[in-house]
Amino acid sequence: MLDFTRASGICYGTLSLSPLQCELSQNEKLQLMHYAFEKGINFYDTAELYQNYDLFKMFFPIVGRQNVIFSTKSYAYSEKTAEESVNKALIESGTDYIDIFMLHEQESIHTFRGHYDAIKRLLRFKKEGVIGLIGFSTHYVKAIKDLYLKEEIDIIHPIFNYQGWGIVDGTIQEMTEAIILAKENHKLILAMKPFAGGHLTSDPVKSLQFSFQNKYVDATAVGMRYKEEIDFNLAVFHNQQPDSILLKVLSHKKRTLKIADWCKGCGACVEKCQQGALKIEEGQCVVDMEKCVLCSYCAAVCKDFCIKII
Repeated sequence: MLDFTRASGICYGTLSLSPLQCELSQNEKLQLMHYAFEKGINFYDTAELYQNYDLFKMFFPIVGRQNVIFSTKSYAYSEKTAEESVNKALIESGTDYIDIFMLHEQESIHTFRGHYDAIKRLLRFKKEGVIGLIGFSTHYVKAIKDLYLKEEIDIIHPIFNYQGWGIVDGTIQEMTEAIILAKENHKLILAMKPFAGGHLTSDPVKSLQFSFQNKYVDATAVGMRYKEEIDFNLAVFHNQQPDSILLKVLSHKKRTLKIADWCKGCGACVEKCQQGALKIEEGQCVVDMEKCVLCSYCAAVCKDFCIKII
């Protein structure tokens, strides 16, 4: 069983270093991961969707695999797809074990049942010592309320920010109540998207503190593409006053979702978006940035590579 007490309270969410969101070189990405590690961050989250296992294959030999808590996730729905996903993560990241493996985007008991064959295979991997903990990610309150009693689940990865941005079926109060239920039943909580994909960056200290200081949250996954972001987030985490220069730098690093003009309007991205932020107009996809949380799930299903986070 993974000793989660050694995990840093900040988890490096590496979606921000994936081809879906980042055009930095591999060496630049690796330098950021190493910089964070040297600053005390030892918990790194990725996913099969993010297409960046190769970064970990380079990273582990530098810092020592045993010194990193490695979390990933996939859309596996059967024993076969679960085995394929786990083996892909092992081989492409160059490790022989995965600390945390989660099912991506669970919505309720119904999606969990639909993916239960994958859970069965993950449980065998866990028994064999290949996986430490099993969990799921979600934007739904219902998923937590439906699944917090499930013995198969060790860790839950919910969207969690002070305004409830991105929660599909409820409020932040309802999400908090669901998380409390999960914690009372010994589930670990890895919160995500404290900035709600950029919607809450006007007061970054408040946004981070909401998750960092919540006693029911064990760790918070934050995407970081600049050393300044790493320094800023760590300062807030340690209850230190962030440098005003860092705040100024970060205020100029806003991100947005860009749709290329060669979009054919197939609608795959619209169907994928849980936030209702995309629609087809005059044969092309358009985005409502008031709803978008920059999750990049739409980019992953675009066969023509029209969608990019910039």
